[in-house]
Amino acid sequence: MDKKVYKLMNDQINKELYSAYLYLQFADYYKENGLNGFANWYEIQAQEERDHALIFRNYLHENDEKARLEAIPQPDKKFKNFLEPLEAGLAHEKFVTGLINNIYAAADAVKDYRAMKFLDWFIEEQQEEEDNASSMVSQMKLFGKDPKGLYDLDREYQARAYKVPSPLAKN
Repeated sequence: MDKKVYKLMNDQINKELYSAYLYLQFADYYKENGLNGFANWYEIQAQEERDHALIFRNYLHENDEKARLEAIPQPDKKFKNFLEPLEAGLAHEKFVTGLINNIYAAADAVKDYRAMKFLDWFIEEQQEEEDNASSMVSQMKLFGKDPKGLYDLDREYQARAYKVPSPLAKN
């Protein structure tokens, strides 16, 4: 495996684990404010990010590379209202999309077609992640100021259930 592609993929493991920490912080914020549905959404989101780290880790192992785990920084976000975590989540998903695109570009530069095929799943996943985050921001702006609207959104997010991502389901 190309050294740059390896380094970017290994770094991505740690960035995905940071994402899980970040989303747990969001879940805690909502839980502490009585919005258990929003907390549920981000608890599941944190689990998905951990799964993403495992998918990258598995890929490295399947290609005879070692995964090197590093310290994960503590998230330091402070929120003044229920919209701010959602906006931070959208910004973070866009950041992660950029990271995935950078790995893909590095793989493309060295004609690592196996890595590019592997990354195709993440490209589709990031589209879904950004769409979900954007929708949550829009819905909060539309309905979040009304107590009944906020209650309905919270109930909707309470119904979200965890699903094992397809790259892990095959293992």
